[in-house]
Amino acid sequence: MLTERSKRLRSLINCSIFAAVTAILAQIEIPLPLIPISGQTLAVGIAATVLGSRHGAIAMLVYAAIGAIGLPVFAGFSGGPQVLVGPSGGYIFGFIATAYITGLILEKTRFSIPIALIANIVGMVVTLIFGTIQLKIVMDLNWHAALAAGVYPFIPVGLIKAFLASVIGITVRRRLVQAKLIGATQGEVA
Repeated sequence: MLTERSKRLRSLINCSIFAAVTAILAQIEIPLPLIPISGQTLAVGIAATVLGSRHGAIAMLVYAAIGAIGLPVFAGFSGGPQVLVGPSGGYIFGFIATAYITGLILEKTRFSIPIALIANIVGMVVTLIFGTIQLKIVMDLNWHAALAAGVYPFIPVGLIKAFLASVIGITVRRRLVQAKLIGATQGEVA
């Protein structure tokens, strides 16, 4: 039987693992003029689907914090506070909210691939809202230009990543619940 301290330690380890996965997937990128398409959002979706709202958000907070102190974990091996206040910083802040909201949808409904897909699409929208608002402000763009640079290019690939995050996330979550490495919710069979 795991003690409460062991459970907390395991949760922190899981959050750290998903922060590291996000840093790794961030380096897979397709350059665009202002904001690159990267694997970060795929990692956010997987983290939220596997860990749920609270721990998914903590994992993204850890990711943002280690990037903020200068470790090169953001897209293109970048890091530092200038990234967070730059054109792409809103997306990174959005990852925290996205992980929380995506995980919360799953916790309030059930952990299944169709529900995870809906939750990850909602999460994609949350990330795009945060990112586009900061992009507009930092680059002094009008809304049309901000949407053209910060939303439209990301929709098709975002839908693909939402699907992948749902399938991968639910599969990994089920295995971790079976192995008792994460706790099951009421609707899940352990």
